[in-house]
Amino acid sequence: MEDPIFLYRIKLFSVFGFQVSVDASWLLLAALITWTLAGAVFPHLAPRLSTASYWAMSALATIGLLLSIVFHETAHSLVARHYGMPIRGITLFIFGGVAEMTAEPGRPRDELLMAAAGPAASLLLATILFLLFTGVVASGGSTSVGGVLWYLALLNFMLAVFNLVPAFPLDGGRIFRAVLWSWRGDLDWATRIAASGGNMFGIVLIVFGLIGVLQGDFIGGMWRFLIGMFLRGAASASYSETLARRLLTDIPVARLMNRDPIVVTSDLSVQHFIDDYVYCYHHLWFPVMQDNTVVGSVDTHQIAALDRTIWPTVPIRRVMRPLSRDDTVTPEVSAFAALMQMRRTGRSRLMVLYDGTLFGIVSSRDLLNVLSLERELHQNKSRATGLLAAR
Repeated sequence: MEDPIFLYRIKLFSVFGFQVSVDASWLLLAALITWTLAGAVFPHLAPRLSTASYWAMSALATIGLLLSIVFHETAHSLVARHYGMPIRGITLFIFGGVAEMTAEPGRPRDELLMAAAGPAASLLLATILFLLFTGVVASGGSTSVGGVLWYLALLNFMLAVFNLVPAFPLDGGRIFRAVLWSWRGDLDWATRIAASGGNMFGIVLIVFGLIGVLQGDFIGGMWRFLIGMFLRGAASASYSETLARRLLTDIPVARLMNRDPIVVTSDLSVQHFIDDYVYCYHHLWFPVMQDNTVVGSVDTHQIAALDRTIWPTVPIRRVMRPLSRDDTVTPEVSAFAALMQMRRTGRSRLMVLYDGTLFGIVSSRDLLNVLSLERELHQNKSRATGLLAAR
């Protein structure tokens, strides 16, 4: 699925060159799963064991869940890399995992194979785990080991089945989009239809979640409700990002930037900055220069933390944010790449630098306005093409 917005990532390990990380939200999920397994699931599957055994089984099953999701996402990533789709890494978060693609598939066939690889891997793993489970049972092996193997086999089967639902951005939704794309040759149209499926499936989950809560299944109902909400948001965000990638990738930042940015010097006092720049130009953020070189940036949030009585004596260099790679792009970078950088870093403006020289500033508002215009032009062109074809 498309990349969600992560809270805080913890790097775990690398597999086949892909960095595997876990978002802080997944730790909450892991704790909830471990508690549920130890308190309800494993005592039912394997009765008359000790409490310590149930907790050990639960911890092992939670680790197995993590590795199962990594296995699923690694399958996506390997196929994506084979067909030239860059993968930034694999991240686990509260609603599962994601292979973070930085480019869309070039052909419907590539997307279909990439999307199908995950469920196929989960079904394969479920089969292997089930065979191991039957072997343990047939040989009279450990009840604890058998219980964990059964749970993980069922979990991987359910993971494959759930992901095959034709609701974008689930794997089944991507397969559905690939089929529609191959049929009509229009990725935007295919994405819109597949995303509508994701939106509808999200609504179904929300409704069944609310029904579950009203019937007394609070935990199960809430999970269905939250997953439904997530899928609706993810479907909408995925469609918007797909359009943004297609419409903004070929537009360089140099075409959209403000070529005459207002800058401040590092020795300017905070008081003069507020009086002569913020109130004068009505901007909240400015690049900071020292000896004709950009050294950082300053905004009104940094100033607000200062005692107003010291504003006349404090220079901007004392409160500015030093220049970092997150603050800058080069003129040839695509507008879409700049938009994704803003999304990743939380910046709303970027300085456009070349060889250390400030060429301009590009803002998220500039990019979104251009995206809106390009989208309108694209839709008008599609409607005109349809009318001509009808005649």
